[in-house]
Amino acid sequence: MNASSDFDWDLIVAGASFAGAACALAAAQYGLRVCVLERKADPGARLHTTGILVKEALEQTWLQHAPAALLQRVEQVRMYAPNLRNVLLAAPGYYFMTTDTPNLMRWLASQLPAHGVTLRLQQPFTEAQRHGEGWQVAGVGRTRYLVGADGAGSRVAQRTGLGQVQDFLFGVEQEFAGAQLPQGGALHCFASRRFAPGYIGWAAQNPTGVQVGLALRHDPGQARRPDIDGFVRHVRSVIGLPAGQASDATRAGLIPCGPVRGSLAAPGVILTGDAAGVVSPLSAGGIHAGWQHGWTVGDAVGRHLRGGGPAPEAVAARAVPTFRRKRLMRWAMDHLQQDWPLDLMLGAGMVRRAAEQIYFHRRGLRMDR
Repeated sequence: MNASSDFDWDLIVAGASFAGAACALAAAQYGLRVCVLERKADPGARLHTTGILVKEALEQTWLQHAPAALLQRVEQVRMYAPNLRNVLLAAPGYYFMTTDTPNLMRWLASQLPAHGVTLRLQQPFTEAQRHGEGWQVAGVGRTRYLVGADGAGSRVAQRTGLGQVQDFLFGVEQEFAGAQLPQGGALHCFASRRFAPGYIGWAAQNPTGVQVGLALRHDPGQARRPDIDGFVRHVRSVIGLPAGQASDATRAGLIPCGPVRGSLAAPGVILTGDAAGVVSPLSAGGIHAGWQHGWTVGDAVGRHLRGGGPAPEAVAARAVPTFRRKRLMRWAMDHLQQDWPLDLMLGAGMVRRAAEQIYFHRRGLRMDR
C-alpha cells in the first residue's frame, strides 16, 4: 500500500516527547511525509520528566547518539529506609544516565528536521475529524495516520474517542544548579509513607547540578501535593546537598501508572508513550518503554504504507508491555506499604531482592551499609 496523494501528510504526531520523536524518526526512514506538533516554543521548557535513562534506553535507541556532555553515568543505587538507614546496591555492567534534560530534549527535537521530519513548534493539537481513511487535523491538514504522544491527559485520545489512563502518580522535582553530591555516582532512593505514599523520593547528580524529586499516589478525590520542601529538608544532610542552597527550578506533573482504559487505537489513530500508559506501574519509568513503543508504531506505519505490512493499529496494541509482575507489586505498594518493615529489615535478603527487581531486574549485588 502506498501513501495516498489525497492526504497532506502520511503521519502527524502530536507531541515531541521521547515516544513522539521515536515514532516520527522511525516513520521518516521510509520517506513518509511526517509532521510533529509541539505546543511549546522551546522543547526543553516546562518538562514533566526526570530525564533519567536506564542502560537499555541509551544503548538500544537513538539516544545513543546524544552528546556526551548531556549525560552523566550513575552505576549504583543507594536505597534508604524511612529512618534513613541505607544500603548500597549495584549490578556489574549495569548503569543509569542522568541528563541535562532541557538540552537533551532540545537536541532530540533538532534530530527531527535533520532527518526529514517537519517540526511545528508552538502548534498544539486542538481538534481532528475523520476524513475518509484518515483524519483532518485542525490547522495542519489531512493525514493518513494520527498518533497521540501528547502525555497523560492526551487531547488526541479525548478528541478521537480513544481510551485514557486513569491511574496516576503525581510527581514534583527541584533542580539545584551547580550543586555537587559527595556520592554523585549513586541514585539515592527514599522509601517513606510520610513523604511518598505509593512511590519514592529520589536525588541524583546530573551534568548541571542536583535533582531532588518526590512522587505519591494521585487520588483525584483527595488531591495531595507532594511536600517537596519538607522532603528536601529531611534528606539534605544525608545526601550532602550544600546547606542553604535554594532550588533554581521546579517541574511537576502527573505520571501514568496504569493502562489505558478503553481502546489504544482506532482506524488511522494510535496512542503511544504516556498517552498509552506505556510506563512501568512500579518504577514509573517510561522513557525506554515509551521510546520502544513509539518506534514500533512509526515503523509499522512506514511498513504498512510503503510495503503492505500489517495494520499499525494492531501492531501498536500488541506492542504494549503487560507489566504483569510489576502491576502486582504496584498493588502491594498501594495497599501494604508501611515504614516499620523497611526500618527493621532494609538489609534482609527479601527486601534486597525486591529492590534488585525494581532497579536492576534482579541483577543487583549488595555492596555495603
